Amino acid sequence: MHEPDQHIIQGRLADFEKRCRENGLKMTHQRLTIYRELLSSRDHPAVETIFQRVRRHIPTISIDTVYRTLATLEEAGMINRVDTTEGLVRYEADRGIPHHHLICMKCHQIRDFIWDAFDTLPRPPEVDRWGQSVARNVVITGICRQCYEQAEKK
Repeated sequence: MHEPDQHIIQGRLADFEKRCRENGLKMTHQRLTIYRELLSSRDHPAVETIFQRVRRHIPTISIDTVYRTLATLEEAGMINRVDTTEGLVRYEADRGIPHHHLICMKCHQIRDFIWDAFDTLPRPPEVDRWGQSVARNVVITGICRQCYEQAEKK
């Protein structure tokens, strides 16, 4: 997936207040700044990274506020959590585009990819017997081309 278009980001930010209202959340400067950071990020930042970036705009923000805001926005379905093999939780804004993740086990880079064929496959019968599914998400782990080529040179 490519870099977020500023027009798309502005549209998502305009929708943010409406989504907050629908979820019974106050629109706060902290929430807006954290959400904006996630909308403009493509690196699926960890909490500490989000905290450092947001602190440039809100020097008085605490890491606890960032944690609580992320939990609130995740619960409201406005952001997504990406669990990694490195044990860190990383985040992305929900852009409304179904996608999946590639995670490099060496450099820990996360890349988005679209897999239309998977998204349209019928669910296995055991999924329907299990209960109600609300999302599909594939995470593929391995070694990215850059890390693989660096290892080959050694």
